[in-house]
This record gives sequence, structure tokens and C-alpha cells, in this order.
Amino acid sequence: MITINNEKINNIPVLHISDSAKSEQKLPLILFVHGFSSAKEHNLHYAYLMAENGFRVILPEALYHGERDEGLSEGAMQLHFWDIIINTISELETIKDSYVKAGLADEDRIGVAGTSMGGIVTLGALTQYKWIKSAVSLMGMPYYEKFALAQIDMLKKDGVEIPLNEEELEHLMDKIRQLDISMQQDKLAGRPLLFWHGKKDATVPFAPTYDFYETVKPLYADTPERFQFIADERAGHKVSREGLLQTVQWFETYL
Repeated sequence: MITINNEKINNIPVLHISDSAKSEQKLPLILFVHGFSSAKEHNLHYAYLMAENGFRVILPEALYHGERDEGLSEGAMQLHFWDIIINTISELETIKDSYVKAGLADEDRIGVAGTSMGGIVTLGALTQYKWIKSAVSLMGMPYYEKFALAQIDMLKKDGVEIPLNEEELEHLMDKIRQLDISMQQDKLAGRPLLFWHGKKDATVPFAPTYDFYETVKPLYADTPERFQFIADERAGHKVSREGLLQTVQWFETYL
């Protein structure tokens, strides 16, 4: 039987999913991050299939989302987009440490994945944490700085006032660059990484992510099977069932 526990790690709400027969065992751990304006419960179908295959899965709640909702409008949330990403990346380590210290997670078998904003978080986390052994980015964006600048331009065109002065904006951009995997490709260090992206995605553009994949692919020349990209010809900003199943298969193979 698969069990779902609603827990808090240092005041971070998480859903903890595992096979009840193995709930007290040290298991490979997967941290799966939800998308923008979504919530942790929306990824339970991923967690269920992963738990069926012997993984302990943690679905964290991102800042200003779900249980952590503070009543912000979508426009206000957009202005906090990168704060949410930076904060979530930081919280991943806190969550991981809690389950490792409790003897419930195998520190040598930890994976990270996510959809959309969660995929973006995943790619940034790879620049910070060597403990990530395998990762899956579903509709993520590796070019942090370029994506942030494009978002700012779009907000300005829509008449939205950016509540940061030049110094504050540069400080934020500096933080963003430190997490930008496109600027530090060596941080991948040959770790298994799978991308899934729909070619008709109008929210997180397909082309830059695929460009990153093609650019980085030579770094995996000796182990091409560990660096893969699934391009869905028909999909927009929604992961297909194939993407779901391939995510589970990826961790079965590389975790």
C-alpha cells in the first residue's frame, strides 16, 4: 500500500509518499517540485508511480503556493518568480538533510525533478548540490539570466512596474547568474539528466532548452545514454503520459 503523509520540515510543508511496507527503510529519495501557481498535491501521480517502484518521494510546497499561500495576485506572484526559485533551491537541502538524518533516505541515491518552475528549480539545483545523483527537467529552462531578462521585458511592456531599483535588480541578477547552469556546464559532472519538453509550449519556450541540450551533449560523448531529451511534437505546456512514465523509468535506471 502506498501511503501519503502531510509533514513539515522546518516549517516547509511537504507530502511524503512511500510504500508502507518499506516506510521505515532507508530508500532512494526523489524530491519533486511543482510548477508556478500549482501545488504539491498536483504531482501525486508521479509520486505514486515512483513509490510503487521503491522510492521515497517528497513533494515540497514552494513559497507563496498551496499551504504557503499569502493571497498574492498572479501579477504579484510573477514579480516573486525568481525569489521563489532561489528559496526553493535553498530549501531542497534542508528537506534532504532531514530525511537523511532520520535514516530514511540513502544519501548516495538522491534525485531531483520537477515540472515547469520545478524543472527550472531542478536545473539550478544542479549548480549547487553534488548530492544530486540524477535529475529530470520537465518543461524547465536552463538559461536563467536570459529567461529572467525576457520576463522583465515582458512585464515592462505590459505596463507592470518592477519594484526594484537598479542596484536591487543587479543584486537579484547576480544571484540568478550563480544558479545558471548554462554558465557553468561543468557542474553537470556527467550526472544523468533527462529533459522532456513539448514543441508547442507557449509558456516556457522549447527552442532554448533544446539548444542547451545540443550545446552540452558533447560533454556526454562517452556516456550519451545519461543525457537525453524527449521532444514531444504535439504537446504544449503539459507533460504527456509518456513524459510521466519516462521520468519514472529514468530514476529506475539512474538512481
